[in-house]
Amino acid sequence: MAKHAFDVVVVGTGPGGYVAAIRCAQLGLSVAAVEDDRPGGVCLNWGCIPTKALLRNAEVLGLVNRAADFGIRVSGVEPDWAQAIQRSRRVADGRAKGVEFLFRKNKITLFPGRGTLAAQHVVEVAGAGGSETLEARAVILATGSEPRSLPGVPIDEQTVISSNGAVRDERLPRSLVIIGAGAVGVEFADVFAAYGVSVTLLEALPRILPIEDEDCSKEVARAFRRRGIEMKTGVKVASVAPGGPGAVVETDQGRLEAERVLMAVGRAAKVQGLGLEALGVQVERGFVRVSPRMETSVPGIYAIGDMAGAPLLAHKAMAEAVVAAEAIAGRDPHPVDYANVPSCTYCRPQVASIGLTEARARENGRDVTVGRFPFTASGKAVALGEPEGFVKVVADKTTGEILGAHVVGHEATEIIHEFAVGRTLEATLDEIVRTIHAHPTMSEAALEAALAALGQAIHL
Repeated sequence: MAKHAFDVVVVGTGPGGYVAAIRCAQLGLSVAAVEDDRPGGVCLNWGCIPTKALLRNAEVLGLVNRAADFGIRVSGVEPDWAQAIQRSRRVADGRAKGVEFLFRKNKITLFPGRGTLAAQHVVEVAGAGGSETLEARAVILATGSEPRSLPGVPIDEQTVISSNGAVRDERLPRSLVIIGAGAVGVEFADVFAAYGVSVTLLEALPRILPIEDEDCSKEVARAFRRRGIEMKTGVKVASVAPGGPGAVVETDQGRLEAERVLMAVGRAAKVQGLGLEALGVQVERGFVRVSPRMETSVPGIYAIGDMAGAPLLAHKAMAEAVVAAEAIAGRDPHPVDYANVPSCTYCRPQVASIGLTEARARENGRDVTVGRFPFTASGKAVALGEPEGFVKVVADKTTGEILGAHVVGHEATEIIHEFAVGRTLEATLDEIVRTIHAHPTMSEAALEAALAALGQAIHL
């Protein structure tokens, strides 16, 4: 068994792991990265990136189908699902190779294989070529998460598929039941419906996108209904079994049949089989317990990303990666501000939010003012043919502090960052209003929403 010594060993190379490795290298530390799949983790290979490629495919198909609205005559349109999947795989492959390039550039040694903690400062790697032992003064665990399923419903990636399987299966089903209407569920509902699949979306809670502001959920539900996507909320799934055209889903609201079922009920942190228990690394409610410096209960062992708790988002993992790397290098990093992590859903219309919903702000006893500006009143949105949605800002009525912002519409996931920076800088409504916004742009809707919250709306 070969032995190697490094300052830091990073186990897992998803967005958290590869950013941690690179930041450690930038700070002058020798770094090893361990990966049992492909560099880039779930996000680059099976999650964020390929799904966004598929969503773009669906968006282009939607534009072609309404080309007449733009004065363009189109005939003989033939959607090709297999080609869509292949394009998404090419995009993902390119990003994975990009991570490998960054590792070489930063002199990070990549060890293919499964890494486990053999001791406080020792990681054993079981790879195709045998086992290797990596010794380091610090270990960063970044093993991510995996799709969950309902009790008694195995994911076989044939009839019952996960999001991982959905981005690589070139078979297009005629009908699909999606269980779970959070971000993953609604994104895949968008994609499959665009390709003519009969989609039924099931959600146990009272509305789709249940963690988003209620107004945002309603807006997306309206858009989905117009596109023929069936939605059932407040539904309890009793069982999923083979039958009918592929699967039979029994619920408390009746029986559904579909060629395929997509399980989108959340993700579970990958904390098993890493050797955590033997070393006394504390795990609570399925997540590794960490300090604000991302250190676990065992000194010298750090955990970041999905395995370190909610929200399970790539950009949150990246922020934690920088904190862990700088802590190991002896710096004094700013802890992650979990109250200021943007949430983004890339369906059409897109949804993006940050901070408190209106309901949560009121529940917290805040005296709030709410400003809302619809994209139907935006010259740029109408010119683009994208009038769906709105910008909504929730602020303290007395101080103007921005408590939350919620955007539904074209490129909402880009617009939200104005409010993210604003909250970091503790900006108020007055300061947003005093900032000149270019016209015509989608982003000036943020200015208009702030004006509306102050009772000074111009274009409403």
